[in-house]
Amino acid sequence: MDPVIFLLVKLIGKLQDGTIFFKKGHEDGGELFEFKTDEEQVIDGLDRAVMSMKKGEVSLLTIAPEYAFGPSESRQELAVVPPNSTVYYEVELVSFVKEKESWDMNTQEKIEAAGKKKEEGNALFKSGKYVRASKRYEKAVKSIEYDSSFGEDEKKQAKALKVACNLNNAACKLKLKDYKQAEKLCTKVLELESQNVKALYRRAQAYIQLADLDLAELDIKKALEIDPDNREVKQEYKILKEKMREYNKKEAKFYGNMFAKMSKLGTSDLNRAEARGAEPMSIDSQA
Repeated sequence: MDPVIFLLVKLIGKLQDGTIFFKKGHEDGGELFEFKTDEEQVIDGLDRAVMSMKKGEVSLLTIAPEYAFGPSESRQELAVVPPNSTVYYEVELVSFVKEKESWDMNTQEKIEAAGKKKEEGNALFKSGKYVRASKRYEKAVKSIEYDSSFGEDEKKQAKALKVACNLNNAACKLKLKDYKQAEKLCTKVLELESQNVKALYRRAQAYIQLADLDLAELDIKKALEIDPDNREVKQEYKILKEKMREYNKKEAKFYGNMFAKMSKLGTSDLNRAEARGAEPMSIDSQA
């Protein structure tokens, strides 16, 4: 049932001892509980469970603390949920409204949907919610992925959105230490805009973490050719040079130790040969 705008449910939440801490939609003419998925409006376990439900279905859920309220006390409508509580829900999915799929949109709607997802992603990124921000950027790009029916102006708008979303998603991946994906996203941007300094800079950051120092240096040098006064790129170059110095020291030490061991082995072999005495040279008596 993805993507979804909002759901209407009947909901009862209980503790292990049967204490009801939440109840909505079960009274005659009572108001149903409405929430949006993937917006942190409900606990993670409930959010995930309803995504696999069908309209009219009733489910009994047992949700472990890590997918419920966690290690903190939570004050709910009818009772307090103690720390580290397993909680139990009875949920009936009354109705839901889905987002329009991209193939049901016209070109302008696709661009508007991508722009909206990008803004949602930006807000989540600023809040430090990098996983959810990344998903928004991915959805934005997906909605404008196929642009063969776009006019020239629409293609320009779509390209700008793809560049911005892939760059922002790369920033999410760097924060999440997913350096391989960050590198791939920056490469996608550079396929559209080969002179994009942010893409070169972020790809260099990914390469440094992946220990591809030579590739990182190529990207940084190219970025500085395009924008010689860029402070962030200059700072990254300092970090790279320091890492290269460290790498060279380690390499020199490794080879130094290796040659020292080889030298010792060579000396001991020579000493053993001398101890045995020189072998007499044989000649062919028939010559």
